[in-house]
Amino acid sequence: MLKTLKLLAVASVLGATAMGVSTPASALDMKSWQQAVVKKIQKSHIYPRSAIRKEIEGRAMVELKFDRAGSITNFEILEPTGEAVLDKTIPKMVEKMDPLPEPPAEMADGKLSITIPISWRLQ
Repeated sequence: MLKTLKLLAVASVLGATAMGVSTPASALDMKSWQQAVVKKIQKSHIYPRSAIRKEIEGRAMVELKFDRAGSITNFEILEPTGEAVLDKTIPKMVEKMDPLPEPPAEMADGKLSITIPISWRLQ
């Protein structure tokens, strides 16, 4: 049975909540920023052809640290997929998604990191 490729990069951004956001406008800014980050991550998604050919799927959790301008300063693979071909793709994806959209001013300096799921699935 031939499977059709469907990219499932990120359904949501985890850990990107701002502490102390109390006004509706601030919450809206945060939500807009999160949506922009999700779009950027989806556009940066890479599904290696060799993984598609071998029907390899997986899911990783990656923490991204960034500065006030949105430049990614560091990343850590918290949960690898266990598939070398997919795990080797993560640094390329991070490089491609740099910089992220500039975070809202309400986001505390100590909270300039997000944890994202990255999925590779064939359907």
